[in-house]
Amino acid sequence: MNPTPSVLTRLQAVLVASPVIAVVRAPRIPDAVALCAALAEGGINLTEFTYTTPEVTTHLRRAAREGWRVGVGTVLTAEQAEEAIAVGASFLVTPGLRPEVARAAHAARVPVVLGALTPTEVAQAVDLGAAAVKIFPARAFGPGYFKDLRGPYPDVPLVASGGVNAGNAAEFLAQGALAVCAGTDVVAPDVVAAGDWAEITRRAKAFTRACAVGGR
Repeated sequence: MNPTPSVLTRLQAVLVASPVIAVVRAPRIPDAVALCAALAEGGINLTEFTYTTPEVTTHLRRAAREGWRVGVGTVLTAEQAEEAIAVGASFLVTPGLRPEVARAAHAARVPVVLGALTPTEVAQAVDLGAAAVKIFPARAFGPGYFKDLRGPYPDVPLVASGGVNAGNAAEFLAQGALAVCAGTDVVAPDVVAAGDWAEITRRAKAFTRACAVGGR
């Protein structure tokens, strides 16, 4: 089953308006709803919980019930995809090409961001119906790599993930990334685990301000 255009463009439109995804990997999340609120106060409206975080489905369910736009990452199997969708994930993210995850997402009409690195993998992700393609690890090749990929793939929505911080996020966006992922620079595991929501907001504001320098 292939995704309908509306499924593809829905996430793309959100990323154009809000080009930062907070990727949360933490040993514990004391309050997923408060975390999403703190990020939103800092200008980050998309939160990606990951399957490497304990009780991820519980956090997804609670945040989704409160109306936050939350997704799940590090999705490796169709079973994980279906589980996440059932508790309210509005998008799925994979670290690499996972056809079975793409099929599960399309069946549920949920957008999926497939991970890739090489030009061949980008093409495969597009063929699998990715709403966007996550280039991971972005730091391995740097912002200029996105400009290079824009040559053969001018219309493919690319997301920079891995090693993106407030110091380089604007350059990734300027060189062709549609959006960037904010990891430990914003949602440091110890800060999340401590429930220091004021610090999360401060970090989110600093990150989004840095992105705005790039003209987004």
